[in-house]
Amino acid sequence: MSESTQEPSGLGKLINRVFPKTPDFFALLTDQSQQAVDGMQALVDYMDAGTKQAGKTVKALESEADDLRDRSMAALNSAFSTPMDREDLYRAIATLDHLLGYAKSTVREMEILKVAPDQHTMAMAQELLVGATALHDGYGLLEKNTADAEPCARAARGAERNIEKLYRKAISDLFSVEEQMKELGKMDGPTGPAALAQVVELFKRREIYRHLSNAGDRIAHAGDSLHDIVVKMV
Repeated sequence: MSESTQEPSGLGKLINRVFPKTPDFFALLTDQSQQAVDGMQALVDYMDAGTKQAGKTVKALESEADDLRDRSMAALNSAFSTPMDREDLYRAIATLDHLLGYAKSTVREMEILKVAPDQHTMAMAQELLVGATALHDGYGLLEKNTADAEPCARAARGAERNIEKLYRKAISDLFSVEEQMKELGKMDGPTGPAALAQVVELFKRREIYRHLSNAGDRIAHAGDSLHDIVVKMV
């Protein structure tokens, strides 16, 4: 039997039980952050197509992300030691998972409220993708080029600030009295029912914009988690 296939000795088994091999948390975080990128790309695709199939892709990726989170949490709970602060690692795993949760719930709300994507939802989704990509780049650098991951953390937090600006622009456009009056002026016949429907549409769309803004907050929190890890590892 070759050395690589030999069973560990009794002492080796005891050592493995007392001092189990440390999971590759760097790889786990990279896998999770890649899933976040895939999820945000799927969200961008949904904002472009607005189809049920595009929505199903977002939901499927979120389900896969839950599996990755559970795998990472199980590894963390069973690890004798970790290459970074255990609490920071927990937060990193959780915040990455939250991104996919917000992507899924955004799609669900848009489907339930029957709100179609527009230029504002697309712009915010694209910025979420920018933030997720920065996080993935940062976690990819963490093990061997730790200090180089800090600009990625800043870029993720910068994406949140851009999303907030996009959110304010979306709300400003949505509640523009001038634009709403123009829309009413295009209507034929009694405008009462149409005006009511228009008001309802405004508030439904506002909910979606706010949800995407909250997703931006998750990007910032994930960036903070990456930053905290870098600071303590450097």
